[in-house]
Amino acid sequence: MPIWLALVAAVGAGIAYDAGYPDKGWWPLTPLAVALILTTLIGRTWGKAFVIGLVTGATFWGVHIFWLTLYLGPVPWLGLTGFEAVYFGLGALLIALVYRRAERTWPTVRSRLLWLPIVVAGLWTLREGVNAIFPYGGFSWGRVAMSQSQSPFTDLVAWVGMSGLSFLLVWLAAFGVQLVREKGLAVSTRALAGAAAVAALLAVPAWVTPASGTSRIGAAQGNSNAGLFAVHEWGDILSDHASASLALEGEKLDVLVWPENASDLDPARYEVAAQTLDAVSERLGGVPIVTGTIQQRGDKVYNTSLLWQNGQITDHYDKRHPVPFAEWMPNREFFRALAPELVDLVTRDYTFGTTDLTFDIDGLIAGISICFDITDDAVMRSMSDEGAQVIFAQTNNADFGQTDENLQQLAIARLRAVEFGRSVVNISTVGTSQIIAPDGSTITGIPAYQAGAMVADVPLGTQPTPAAIIGFQIEWLVAGLGLAGLVLSFTTRRTQQNAAPAF
Repeated sequence: MPIWLALVAAVGAGIAYDAGYPDKGWWPLTPLAVALILTTLIGRTWGKAFVIGLVTGATFWGVHIFWLTLYLGPVPWLGLTGFEAVYFGLGALLIALVYRRAERTWPTVRSRLLWLPIVVAGLWTLREGVNAIFPYGGFSWGRVAMSQSQSPFTDLVAWVGMSGLSFLLVWLAAFGVQLVREKGLAVSTRALAGAAAVAALLAVPAWVTPASGTSRIGAAQGNSNAGLFAVHEWGDILSDHASASLALEGEKLDVLVWPENASDLDPARYEVAAQTLDAVSERLGGVPIVTGTIQQRGDKVYNTSLLWQNGQITDHYDKRHPVPFAEWMPNREFFRALAPELVDLVTRDYTFGTTDLTFDIDGLIAGISICFDITDDAVMRSMSDEGAQVIFAQTNNADFGQTDENLQQLAIARLRAVEFGRSVVNISTVGTSQIIAPDGSTITGIPAYQAGAMVADVPLGTQPTPAAIIGFQIEWLVAGLGLAGLVLSFTTRRTQQNAAPAF
């Protein structure tokens, strides 16, 4: 493929790759886009591969996180897009080097079909994994698996976790590319092998997590003007959620869940907030309330979820993974010199939480996730290890308006439900709010940008899924296979027939 055509294809692949995610949700495009991306890298030198990857990454991320521009303008969007594009370019470079040495490293058709797709998929998964944790805690968004929340491949996430699902989908794309590339294979052989690969993945049965009873859980969406740039009086967000909760009067609830920042007044400091929570609890029959708020303890500020019960705070969770450049500003002085007005919008740095991840609510063990916590594999696995029977995913999407950000986050919550075999109560200030069953189906929901409440007898789980037990090991394994293949491709000796320049 000429380099000009590869660059055009890179742009098209980046757009198609994004279309696999919500709000489009055209999930079949994801493996097809990955296959096109891989095709553009075949035969490239490291420099050209990096440029192609950079263009692909910039296109994908530019479209995928365009919601950042709604209130913040183009600078943060361009900055994050550019940074993520560099990551994408580096990953493309490594994959291209493996392709360039493939015939020397795996000299037979059978060995290339067996090992090359595994190595390519392993390197892709490695890039996603590093991107998710580095730097500043990473940005674990936009992974291949996150496009598959409503596809036939969704069930695989309970077996292999989020990274494992990314690996399998990229492997499928790489296997298809290699089938097409190999000379001497009959068309019927290619078609049969490709169909067998797809069938093998689809044949994996869903992991059935037995329900250990149910809990009647209510949740309220206040449709509050709760964004960072919103103009409102203190207490308005609290009042909105209190009002929305009254629709549940007469329900015999085990717990009522409000979203992140739903109590914009900390009930530990403001008596009016404590009185409001008491009033709602009593109106609904003394129900415990889980609500988000901001707490200051000493000189530290926390994004916190509180358990309000019997007129007091009986437990709390401090967000484990505050978002860099939004909830805390790394290297503030350095970045302030570049964009002082934007950096000054982050007026306080939230402290990283160290509390446990579950509340014991009269015997119900509820895992607590605040906003981007839901994207953090380590946080979610720790929650599972603590014995969470249900997950309360509290979020505030008001800063992103009616963009596809809230649907992207909802898709991640749906995958987490399947991955860990736990119902998820995904509750937002503005939507999209849903109660999701352990199989990923929607039990009930509240339309976006409408005040309202939802209630359901929510299935509880106690048995771990395979992904909950071995998820990290799978990620290390496939990433290790990718690195091993890369090293092997550099150390395999040339022969006279296939000698080729390294770059």
